[in-house]
Amino acid sequence: MRFKKVSSLVTLIVSLFSTATFAQRTDSIPVRHDVTLPQAHKGTLEIDSLLLDSYVRLPENIRKFYLEARSVFEENEVDFTDERIVAAAVKNGIPLISGPMLGDLKENSVTIWFRPASINLIEIEIADLAGKETKLYIFNPSVAGQAERIVLGNLSSSTKYSYLMKIQGAEVAKGTFQTSSKIGETSELRLAFASDFHKIGLHNPNLMDAILARNPIAMLLLGDLAVDDRDTKLSMHRADYLLRDVSQPWRKLAANVPLYAAWDDHDYLNNDLSGLPEGVSEVDRDALRRLWKENWNNPKTEVDGIYFNTRIGAVEVIMLDTRSFRENDRRGEYNSYLGAAQLNWLKDVLAKSTAPYKLITSGTMWSDYISEGKDSWGTWDTLGREEIHKLIETENIPGVLLLSGDRHGARGFTIPRKGDFEFYEFGPASLGGVPGPEAIAKNSSTQLFGYLGLGLKAFGELVFDREGELPRVTFRLIDEYGNIMEEHQLSYDQLIPRNK
Repeated sequence: MRFKKVSSLVTLIVSLFSTATFAQRTDSIPVRHDVTLPQAHKGTLEIDSLLLDSYVRLPENIRKFYLEARSVFEENEVDFTDERIVAAAVKNGIPLISGPMLGDLKENSVTIWFRPASINLIEIEIADLAGKETKLYIFNPSVAGQAERIVLGNLSSSTKYSYLMKIQGAEVAKGTFQTSSKIGETSELRLAFASDFHKIGLHNPNLMDAILARNPIAMLLLGDLAVDDRDTKLSMHRADYLLRDVSQPWRKLAANVPLYAAWDDHDYLNNDLSGLPEGVSEVDRDALRRLWKENWNNPKTEVDGIYFNTRIGAVEVIMLDTRSFRENDRRGEYNSYLGAAQLNWLKDVLAKSTAPYKLITSGTMWSDYISEGKDSWGTWDTLGREEIHKLIETENIPGVLLLSGDRHGARGFTIPRKGDFEFYEFGPASLGGVPGPEAIAKNSSTQLFGYLGLGLKAFGELVFDREGELPRVTFRLIDEYGNIMEEHQLSYDQLIPRNK
């Protein structure tokens, strides 16, 4: 079965009125402070304080800690280990400054990330939900305020677990997760993905609960997430991460769904900035990369940028760094977008992957249908993009899906190739509900669906079903109340290039 294609007129009508016609759950929480995107970009104390309480007012001790710590970050170039920030956490009864955040999921392990406010002993108790397996992990932090990672290993595949974190015997956090299946197994796999929180969506309990209700094994975040337009002010990057980490809805999501994150322009520097613009040095870029890696729980790599690949069951996840390697003085030339090292790495990963499905994420759009390719592949490196497409086709690499962010709203496209083969691109850039470009491309003949960004708070879901004779993948677009707005099914055969 092919994806259903919606006519331009019908899609446009849906796009214009969809945000007004979503069926609202009776248990949803109304917004108290509707922070706009221009306000989020300003990121003043007043605006960020509104974000703290944009749905539910924070507990007073967490509020006081955030305000005290933020004042330190605003006035000093320091990190989370600064004694004033640690002291503020202790004074306000905050045992974990940040986390826990799950990530780097395997068939027999998961990594848990957190930032403790002391060097007191940490215990993590883990049990499978069937009650057959329990484990205890003990950890001694060396520096208060430092980000830590613990690999919870020796687990069973395809198994649901709960965990409990304790500091000095007192519970500080808990959550659940499920390990991935073994390679070769054909069990169903469900992944969530989207982009563009723009800080705003991080505080939305309706959205986080809707994601959790779908029970994804992991979630891919494709840029414009927690930090917003802080340029090279590293301490204000940290202040924005703290704003993320005190959010109760965010903590609930991060404690229960392993997350994988890539950046885009607003995370990196500022709107549409990339590479080394005027006033940004290689030292600055290296510091920004280190700061990103410190504050997310991605798989560890030895590369300069923030790109990586990992295997989750039947899926090879390939997340690209489409910002920091750009060469501004070579825009439009070959290798000006990913850089030579990353492009060669991508081709190598694709050629060697044995996973049935390969998801390749790009912070900006793969296609040029919206905004005439503004700030995307089409205005940077069409030759590099074509090289990737041709490699997939000539080597008959099956199961490739293209995911993208940046262009606020939600859209799906086919990218036609020679013969009857076409790539599929999905871009739900709608976690923050912020305005953006047109919903429908000028030439909508290859468009699957399109929604305007203003008010649209939604995420994408991919369900990989390899059982039976006809393996398939289903895409869904799901709003903050759990309503399925779009559902399209694609057979595996449609993802196999035919090299004739």
